[in-house]
Amino acid sequence: MEASFLVIDNLIKKYNDTNALDGVSLTINKGEVFALLGINGAGKTTLSSIIATQHPPTSGDIFFRGVSIYKDLRTYRMALGFCPQQPNLDTYLTVEQNLIFAGCFYAMSSDAAKARADLLLSLYDLGRYRNRKIEELSGGTRQRVLIARALMHSPELVILDEPTVGLDPDIRRQLWDHIAVLRDSGVTVILTTHYLDEAEVLADRICLLRDGKVQLVCSVTDLKNKHDQDSLEEIFIRLSRQEKEKELYESAA
Repeated sequence: MEASFLVIDNLIKKYNDTNALDGVSLTINKGEVFALLGINGAGKTTLSSIIATQHPPTSGDIFFRGVSIYKDLRTYRMALGFCPQQPNLDTYLTVEQNLIFAGCFYAMSSDAAKARADLLLSLYDLGRYRNRKIEELSGGTRQRVLIARALMHSPELVILDEPTVGLDPDIRRQLWDHIAVLRDSGVTVILTTHYLDEAEVLADRICLLRDGKVQLVCSVTDLKNKHDQDSLEEIFIRLSRQEKEKELYESAA
């Protein structure tokens, strides 16, 4: 039997005496959009940054195709693309140069990186910006460049950390289309977002984090059916109220 694509096993991340993640365990399937939801401070960005190998966990493990990523970081990182919440493109380089440099970083030949950059510039409607410096681009265009850069080495897993935050609604919808295309092409996408409409449209499954713990993991359809609601927003308002009532009851006991 083939090993699960990505397994997060009892991750704990401590900052001083605070648990930013408190025993998070998840299984993420090949070719799905898996959305991490939660209010600010719930642990979304902490979890995505650990999966992206930007930070080590305090304890716990992550298994990629049945092997701990910490036993073979190179193989895992070659299969991973990461689009950070804060743009970190090289402002001294043009759009095309940023993409080619990323390809060469992943050991692509110059010719292969150039060909891949040409393809992604076309797919993400960036051809007209090929020779532009990053500082000349709008926020939405920079976000498309970030996603294209994350895809230069044709990764199997892409992490998108709040990719549409602060963008105009029409630009958000364009990026939604790009994310849907990634899923349809078999790429696994981990999407962190606080936009419930975004998760509702894009995600195959959602994970709600609260205080560094997993509150639920479910498909959008099953969650709506369980709570007899048509909107994720109504469901999360109800869950939030239930959690607050539980906390008040426990504190009074």
